Amino acid sequence: MSLAWTLRRLRSMEPGEIVYRMRQWTQSSVERLGIGLAPRAVVVAADTIPPSPQVEVHLDPALYCRHADEILSGRFRIFALQPAQLGFPPRWNRDPKTGVVAPLSFGKTLNYRDDRLVGNIKYLWEPNRHLELVTLAQAWHLSRDDRYAEGCRTLLESWFEQCPYPKGPTWTSSLELGIRLVNWAYAWRLLGGTSCSLFSDDEGEAFMQRWLTSICQHSHFIAGHLSRYSSANNHLLGELLGLFVASTTWPLWRESAGWREQARAEFEREALLQNGADGVNREQGIWYHHEVADMMLIAGLSGRAHGVEFGEDFWRRLEAMLEFIASMMDVGGNVPAIGDSDDAVIIRYCPDDQFNVYRSLLATGAVLFNRGDFRAKAIEFDDKSRWLLGDAGADRFNSIRPAVLSAPVKTSFPEGGYYILGSEFETVREVRIVADAGPLGYLSIAAHGHADALSLTVSASGQPILIDPGTYAYHTEQQWRDYFRGTRAHNTICVDGQEQSVSGGKFLWTEHASCRCEEFESTSATDCFVASHDGYLRLSDPVHHRRRLAYDKRMQTLDVVDSIRCRGQHRVEIMWHYHPDCVVSVAGDKAVARRGIAQLTLSWPAMLTGELYFGSEVPLMGWASPRFDSKYPCFTLVVAGTISGAWEGCTRLEISPS
Repeated sequence: MSLAWTLRRLRSMEPGEIVYRMRQWTQSSVERLGIGLAPRAVVVAADTIPPSPQVEVHLDPALYCRHADEILSGRFRIFALQPAQLGFPPRWNRDPKTGVVAPLSFGKTLNYRDDRLVGNIKYLWEPNRHLELVTLAQAWHLSRDDRYAEGCRTLLESWFEQCPYPKGPTWTSSLELGIRLVNWAYAWRLLGGTSCSLFSDDEGEAFMQRWLTSICQHSHFIAGHLSRYSSANNHLLGELLGLFVASTTWPLWRESAGWREQARAEFEREALLQNGADGVNREQGIWYHHEVADMMLIAGLSGRAHGVEFGEDFWRRLEAMLEFIASMMDVGGNVPAIGDSDDAVIIRYCPDDQFNVYRSLLATGAVLFNRGDFRAKAIEFDDKSRWLLGDAGADRFNSIRPAVLSAPVKTSFPEGGYYILGSEFETVREVRIVADAGPLGYLSIAAHGHADALSLTVSASGQPILIDPGTYAYHTEQQWRDYFRGTRAHNTICVDGQEQSVSGGKFLWTEHASCRCEEFESTSATDCFVASHDGYLRLSDPVHHRRRLAYDKRMQTLDVVDSIRCRGQHRVEIMWHYHPDCVVSVAGDKAVARRGIAQLTLSWPAMLTGELYFGSEVPLMGWASPRFDSKYPCFTLVVAGTISGAWEGCTRLEISPS
């Protein structure tokens, strides 16, 4: 990390965080000397694991065995590497993308942000979360083929040997340990706990002791290194989730009861803090909204299975989060890619490539909350929901009458800052417009937020047309990281080539644009949304941007009226990013986009000039990233010009869904 980055980060810290980080540094320094590490006592297992839900009906064993066979042959699914040939067992400290092997130095002082040292840390960490362990355990559970259980042992034994506590990149981030513990717990349950045949002889007993010892070390590590400040977002929730699930699944140590109660109480408190009463996750990232909802679901159901219940407010907040997903989802099952996304899941319950994480949450929610609207949006009871709730859950799902939907569950999310306009919802002629007037992100660094104030997306006939282009990169490729999270990668206005908010690093914003919804009204004939932001008031000649959306439901037209208040001369650019499947042509002051049966005609203000980009690298423009670390050319229309003093311009969108 550079000195400049460190100074910027220090300026963003509160005094309490500085004190906390000094204590953490001191603790890590002491642990490096071997003081304060987890005890090495041998444990004796007492199996308190509840029986797994009955899931024998309607699951396809061949699907799970096929994916388990791929794992045993050394093929792992990791982001853009589909599949990655890692070998079985893999080299756990090797980045599968770059081939860099990270050193086995003391984990807490290993600089995992240095790609010269560790490679692409996201790629290194992903297989170490042990999602594949669950797939192997599922295949064994459904087939009783001992090859898959033996594969579980081989995977774990190799990991214990190559990743000794507390050394190397697998012992740096408490979040990674937390997610690994959750996967271990679920695999342990599927394999049958202490009754598993893997533990039946002396060698198996020794293997079980090694596994349990590592679980104790993981729990001790997490409890001592919780993310209290800048990463007190989904990272803290994931850490607490791992500690909670481990201490309920394996209550074997004198610290277990304390860990369980601490993790339960803090997880519940953080779940209510990190998600608004309107159900929107405060990180302003739709994928992270899904991940946090999944964490809450796993925590709640795991606790319930062990007789540890979360409060009513917790479950109501989860239900509200699912309402948000249902509202944002178009008739085709798509949700906008707002904010950061790394495609990560907590547990890979279903290895099917067509698995829809959002519909799945709604299917589970339909059963938990008896919601016919969730049932209608989910359409079917998926494999993940069946693993969680069993065949009894499927029966309950099928007994719920689907609601007849003619509008989103909700159209206004004032805390999260999202508003939904449109017409003929849940039909082939649906138009669904999502307007963004939300904050930049959560906490002072807003790590996963994008500079997307007053952006909008448009879906027609269940097909995204105007999109949020996505994320693409995290720790590496700074130029692309900056582009995809920047203002010019969103359907909003950029002034003088500047970002609405000021970046201080890959996961740090030092100045935040503040956005405010001034009006939102919906009638049978029209929808109206008005909002503004102050991100450009920092310019030497302050600029204030207000945007008004007026949607005519009969004509299916959207007027986007941008108002700029300033005194001097400025260059304004209005960006319009199209889905990669769109074909776009420009003639005069109009752009026509076609995707399947849908068409969108965009007319821009006469004084501005439109230019169409497709996969341009100079300048960076015309790219979409539907998955982490994958990008594809797409059409992007940039409508630009120079204004002098106050200005107002109207862009008209004529939407033809079918």
